[in-house]
Parts: sequence; C-alpha cells; structure tokens
Amino acid sequence: MPSIRRTLSPAYHDRSYQNGSGFPSPSNKFLPNGSSKHFSSSSHLPFLFNVVNIVYRKGWRRSFCRCLFFFVIGFVFGIAPFGYSDTDVRAKDFTFPELKPPHATLRFDDQIVTSVSLSVNTKLLEPKESTDIIEPLKQLIVVTPTYNRGFQAYFLNRLGQVLRLVKPPLVWIVVEEKAASHETAEILRKTGVMYRHVLCAFNSSSVKDPRVHQRNAALEHIERHKLDGIVFFADDDNVYTLELFESLRTISRFGTWPVAMLAQSKNKAILEGPVCNASKVIGWHTNDKSKRIRRFYVDMSGFAFNSSILWDPKRWARPSSNPIRQLDAVKEGFQESTFIEHVVEDESQMEGIPHGCSRIMNWHLHLDTDNLFYPKGWLLEKNLEVILPIK
Repeated sequence: MPSIRRTLSPAYHDRSYQNGSGFPSPSNKFLPNGSSKHFSSSSHLPFLFNVVNIVYRKGWRRSFCRCLFFFVIGFVFGIAPFGYSDTDVRAKDFTFPELKPPHATLRFDDQIVTSVSLSVNTKLLEPKESTDIIEPLKQLIVVTPTYNRGFQAYFLNRLGQVLRLVKPPLVWIVVEEKAASHETAEILRKTGVMYRHVLCAFNSSSVKDPRVHQRNAALEHIERHKLDGIVFFADDDNVYTLELFESLRTISRFGTWPVAMLAQSKNKAILEGPVCNASKVIGWHTNDKSKRIRRFYVDMSGFAFNSSILWDPKRWARPSSNPIRQLDAVKEGFQESTFIEHVVEDESQMEGIPHGCSRIMNWHLHLDTDNLFYPKGWLLEKNLEVILPIK
C-alpha cells in the first residue's frame, strides 16, 4: 500500500504532538540559544519571561503567573526614580503653619463695628438678698447654781433635757458649793450637753442666799477664760421654753423680757419685767406695794447680756474696769437691780425680747423644797413603809 508522506511546513517544523493532541512543546525559539531565525534578530527578553513561559504551560498556574508578573512590573515602576525627590527631611517639614482668621468687618445697620468689649454682669454674682448670707449662731452661756436638796436631781434633769434641744453652740456652767458631788456629775454626763462643772469655794453658811456667790464663781470663770457669748442665769427650779433660748441669740448688749411668777401665797400669778414698744424698753411691770423703789424691776431669770462686757470694758465704753459681780450685802429683791446697774446705764441700752415683750417665755415658781428629805446618792437603802387600805 503506497504511503503518503506530507512534508511539514517550515512554520510548524519545530512543533511536536503528544497523544494526538496539539500541545506545543517547548521550542528552542524561546530559549536563549535557540536556532529560530525569527527571534534571533530581535533583542533578548529577560530571564523572567523565559521562566514565566515555562510555567505558563502548567495549566492552572497561568492566572497566578500573570498576577505575579504584573505585580513585579508595578513594583519596579514604583521604586524607579523617574523624577527629582528631595531627601532632605528636616524638622520644618513637620511644623504646622500658623493659622490666622481672615480679617472680617462686622456691620450692623450699615455701621462699622470697630471694637467688641466683653464684660460680666456683676448682678448675677451678688446674692439676691442679704438674708442669704449664713451667719454663725451666737454661743449661749447658761449659768445654773445648784445645791443639795430633795428635788435637785429632778430640777437638773428637767433643765438638762431642755438645753439638749437647744441648737449649739451652748455651754452649761453648773456651780456647786463646797464640793462637787458625783451624783451631779453623773447627771451632767447623761444629758449630752456641753458643760463645765465649777466649784464655789466660798463659805456661804452665813449667807441667806448662797447662789449669789455661786453666780460670782461662774462670772469669774467666764472672765478668766474670756468666753464669748450671751450669759443667762437659769436657776434649776424655773420653767423655760425653747423659744426663750432662741431669742437670746438676737441680743447685742443687754436683753430683758417679762417673767411670770407665782406669788408667795401661791394663790395668784404676777408679772414682772419690762414694758416695751417694739424692742425699746419704756417701762416696767411691778406688783411691789412697798415704798422701796428699785431702779429695774427684773427677775434674775429675766435678763441676759453679752459676756464681753465682763472682760472687754473698752468695747462697751465702761467708765470703770472693776469686775462686775453680784453683791450679797444688798437686801432681798435688790440683787438683780444692783447687778444690772453695773452692766448698763439706763433703758436706752436695753433690748426688749420678743418683739413688743408680748409673750411669756419662762416662769418662776417659788417651790419650798428645803424641808424635804434628801437621801445620799438620791437612793433609799430601805423601802418606804406605806400602808394602803384595802377597799
């Protein structure tokens, strides 16, 4: 059988076929030493193209090779110095430029505003009312003389509970004669009121009213320590309201008020104290029918005064710097009036409280407790023998 042999075209002379498929094999025309005349006359490509051409025929790696090729080309073009670049990096290259606002001209109703002034409204900084300023409360100095008697524990406990309800600052000066008892000290500790337990060393056995020297011992204590406040003589057997103690803080120099008293006969109540027009003292209430005329008709618990009068006479223009004390040589009923004459000159230096002296804020009860039995330590060793009839 005759065989037909076809001569391959020169263009396909180097092409090889495998298993009947038309996959071109690597040819010498892509190699650097290839014999192809077509590429021999052209410039040699870089070695990278030959590697890519070899990997290009691996099938699925074709796309990856393309991406890698163009990435390398882009990287080379990116780092290539195609123009001038200033490599001198200085600190001035990182400084921010000074920003200045453009000049602006403000106009209002065709008028040029040349200046703007900023001010603070001082009215907003001032308090609305003068009462908004909180002032500290004046200190109250309550002087109480006490002595051993049947109702001493009851009187001290009652007065201590009242003072406990008064707003501080308050100091309670309790004066005992001869010796300070443990029973009195125990009551003072339990009240919860700031107190000072003072001892009067004066022998008052020959004096009709020993409380005069006890008050003088308290005045000496205030003068020595220069306690600042309003001094008030509060006997333990009187009855007081909280309104009285709050009103004492309004006193500037000397204040007085009416006191309700139980007459010695216990069958009627009398009133003793000032008659006021607003806060001005213009007269006195009195039921004294005797011919003895006192200068001031005031009870011992019906007045109070500034403590600086005792230790600062220049402030109040006192004519004498002698200590102010109560006198035991005067007759009964004149203790208060004689003492007040050393504190003020006349009614013009007094203040009537409350407004118009229209309210009774304390009562003086003449309770006779001297004949009552006073047990030691306020305790009885034996039970009381009491016989109650059975009905």
